[in-house]
Amino acid sequence: MTTQDIIKPENLVYAKPSILNDNTMHYCPGCSHGVVHKLIAEVIEEMGIVDKTIGVSPVGCAVFAYNYIDIDWQEAAHGRAPAIATAIKRLLPDRCVFTYQGDGDLAAIGTGETIHACNRGENIAIIFINNAIYGMTGGQMAPTTLEGMKTSTCPYGRDVTLNGYHLPITNLIAQLEGARYVTRQSVHTAAAVRKAKKAIRKAFENSLASEKRGASFVEIVSTCSSGWKMNPAESNEWMVENMFKAYPIGDLKDK
Repeated sequence: MTTQDIIKPENLVYAKPSILNDNTMHYCPGCSHGVVHKLIAEVIEEMGIVDKTIGVSPVGCAVFAYNYIDIDWQEAAHGRAPAIATAIKRLLPDRCVFTYQGDGDLAAIGTGETIHACNRGENIAIIFINNAIYGMTGGQMAPTTLEGMKTSTCPYGRDVTLNGYHLPITNLIAQLEGARYVTRQSVHTAAAVRKAKKAIRKAFENSLASEKRGASFVEIVSTCSSGWKMNPAESNEWMVENMFKAYPIGDLKDK
């Protein structure tokens, strides 16, 4: 085999998914969004469901997800992705339908939509990126911001007496009868990436199942180097030391 043969895409052991296009991503260096986009694209291709998958992207850092993953997408108003996904799945029950949401979108303005869609057992998958801050609009405090964590709207750190506690919404979702699969993962190491990919695939398989299995909820505990005012390496270390204590990694529920 010649060198030219070795570098042909069909001979590569590892290659970029074909549905992950060549558009330059707008995410900051070290951001977890790009890694999760890649995992979603890999899962869709490996399952052979490119033409049967519909993503719903609302407001937030990932609002332009449709620019990077070449599948059918529907834009949603801020926080309303689960409602849009519900409508799509009910109209097209043979499709794999998923939302892709950040913590400001899902756990703040969209809390009601999220809880009720999961409580109804809608056969959708929800991918939840939790970096504990509003990364798109200036680094404000989010519902998931940790106690003592500094943001642009609580520069001295989140004060429980003033702002209340951080919201572990994934734990709440796990209590709902309509939630079938609830897990919390991350993508900060190669091993973590493999586990996150496995979780995303299970969620998509549940959504695609002919019988109604209920809602699948995959939280990805993530970093926000820009919002946290750290470099990517420091962000990963801070996440492991602080975020994982408040948001422990692992499966919370699997019916």
